[in-house]
Amino acid sequence: MKNKQRLLRWGQYVLAAIGVVALGYRAAVFLNARLYQARATRAFEGNLHITQRDEQPRPGSRSSTTPSPEGPLEGSVVAQRAIPRLGLESIVVEGVEARDLRLAPGHIPGTPLPGKAGNVAIAGHRDTFFRPLRLIRKNDVIQLTTLRGEDHYRVVSTEIVTPSNIQVLYPTGRDTLTLVTCYPFHYVGAAPNRFIVRAERFARRPFQNASPSE
Repeated sequence: MKNKQRLLRWGQYVLAAIGVVALGYRAAVFLNARLYQARATRAFEGNLHITQRDEQPRPGSRSSTTPSPEGPLEGSVVAQRAIPRLGLESIVVEGVEARDLRLAPGHIPGTPLPGKAGNVAIAGHRDTFFRPLRLIRKNDVIQLTTLRGEDHYRVVSTEIVTPSNIQVLYPTGRDTLTLVTCYPFHYVGAAPNRFIVRAERFARRPFQNASPSE
């Protein structure tokens, strides 16, 4: 009986230790993401100020949203996204690898870049940057800013799909923003579905250095 109680007590200690380590890791990941967002936001807004003032982005800065002919580097900043009603604002990076999404929402390669025409798609984790999406409503406004200009989208629908449903990334015939995250929001482990927010562009304010065709 005593041996059983001792084993039970040690089991409780082990589980408690695992919980502390898991919480510590999660806190470290969260802090690292917030620090990155703060640094990237300052750099992006600095580049934006210079672009609007001089019509030229800061030379050599990886935070520039002006892509090379081959496209932006993975992990580089491509936009700033905001949903005013939810008080949500974050930098968006290129790519959806695990290391990218730990720091920011990521532009899904193969879809148009932010600031371009078509169906721009951005993914993010449901337990960090995209958690507020559980409160999003139809007609909410989403702002997407690049060094080329500001795009304003209005939410037209939300839906829940399976991970294999890639049709949400297909061209829509209109300038669209598609946000993708896992669902349910409070699910523990790998979530079985995806939550999709579809918004349509209703206004654009190009900056002076942007091409009229964009």
